Amino acid sequence: MSNIQQIINEFKKNHPLDDPKIIIKAYEFALDAHKDQKRKSGEDYIYHCLDTANTVTKLKLDKETIAAALLHDVLDDTKITSNKLNKEFGENILQLVKGISKVGKIKYRGKERMVENLRKLFLAMAKDIRVILIKFADRLHNMKTLDALPKEKQKRIALETLEIYAPLAYRLGIGDVKGQLEDLSFAYVHPKEYQEIIKQTKDRYSRRKEYLQKTIPLIKKTLGKKGIRVIEIHARTKRAYSLYKKLLRYDMDWHKIYDLIALRIIVPDIETCYATLGIIHKKWKPLIGRIKDYIAIPKSNGYQSLHTTVFCQEGKIIEFQIRTPEMHQESEYGIAAHWHYSEGKGFKNFIKEKLLKHPVKKEKDIEKELLWVQQLREWQKETFASPQEFLDSLKIDFLKDRIFVFTPKGDIIDLPEGATPIDFAYQIHSDIGDQCAGAKINGKLSSISEPLQNGQMIEIMIQKNKKPNMDWLKFVKTNQAKNRIKTWNRRN
Repeated sequence: MSNIQQIINEFKKNHPLDDPKIIIKAYEFALDAHKDQKRKSGEDYIYHCLDTANTVTKLKLDKETIAAALLHDVLDDTKITSNKLNKEFGENILQLVKGISKVGKIKYRGKERMVENLRKLFLAMAKDIRVILIKFADRLHNMKTLDALPKEKQKRIALETLEIYAPLAYRLGIGDVKGQLEDLSFAYVHPKEYQEIIKQTKDRYSRRKEYLQKTIPLIKKTLGKKGIRVIEIHARTKRAYSLYKKLLRYDMDWHKIYDLIALRIIVPDIETCYATLGIIHKKWKPLIGRIKDYIAIPKSNGYQSLHTTVFCQEGKIIEFQIRTPEMHQESEYGIAAHWHYSEGKGFKNFIKEKLLKHPVKKEKDIEKELLWVQQLREWQKETFASPQEFLDSLKIDFLKDRIFVFTPKGDIIDLPEGATPIDFAYQIHSDIGDQCAGAKINGKLSSISEPLQNGQMIEIMIQKNKKPNMDWLKFVKTNQAKNRIKTWNRRN
């Protein structure tokens, strides 16, 4: 269980030159405000505040955010007023707490209430990304104590976490929080499948770990002989829900799962990443089609790493992930890894700070990584026929797994999985979508309804004066394409 000293110690480690007195003050204020209050689990309310703040601290966030995490429920659950909070802690912390408060307690009164809360969340998130980071931490502790609630409520909260909050954490690149939210939800949403995965992996994990402990010294020796400085090599165990999703794609065939435990090799810089990959491939044969370069082409959430799967010692198949310390920090903490926020420091400053850490990236690339946060704000203002349409559109346009495809000029276009050439055309320009007459995928003529695959090169053929077809609505995936087709047909 978290305590204030743990939080202070972690904060000092992350921010050695910063004074934690505002955090201590926030803790004492929250302790007094929540005195005599209990959670449904029976524990003192302050432990929820502490656990929320502890998660935020582990994300290496600033003292204002940690203080706001400790105070995040005082406006909703105590007699403390906004004026009192402003007087004690200032406008910045007040606005963060109000941002969380506006989202409200999730009370399940149908999808309308859920959609209303999500709209508020996205608005607050677009103003200050720290609001969603505190919300993730709040939700994480709620999931850890979910067994105190009635069964029906457990399932609803877990499902919302799995469908909304975990994918949002993924889009922001916060892999650690995303993984925890998924696994905690998995146990409630699919309890039988969860138990089966845990049962099946127990022996497999212990056998793999034993094998890898013998393999790691050999890898260090091999790389050392070639002059590679290895900062760290450690084993990564695949999380339960991630494993379950992968097994579903392979018809539950365990023999096709090569990354049950992967080896992560942390090296000083990008050049050493590629040199390490070459040495590994020279030592052990790689599996064809299993080499992924997420450094040259990062994932949509900014994730970077080299992945390769090889026939290692004794012919066993092992996945390697090769990255720099900076890439490793981002894979775990995402946007929070560099969000050292202070007054007057916003989105543009955040991009500049990332550029200093990523000299190989261009400003427009970093802006593109986070553009969807701003797009989310605009998108949620649109009118939807029903709450279900809002949720369906949210899941497809923003939360679905993403693919990267290329224009003939080599520009990267980020689309939801299952998107078609028509979706691609509308992503380029609305006129290209309207006038789409056909498509080539990797140089070959293809159907405009064909689902696109990661890494393909797409060329759109246009025909002047051509009109969008209402039949396209049967297969297009993105809200942008759907809206344009519907709007065009209404006007004509």
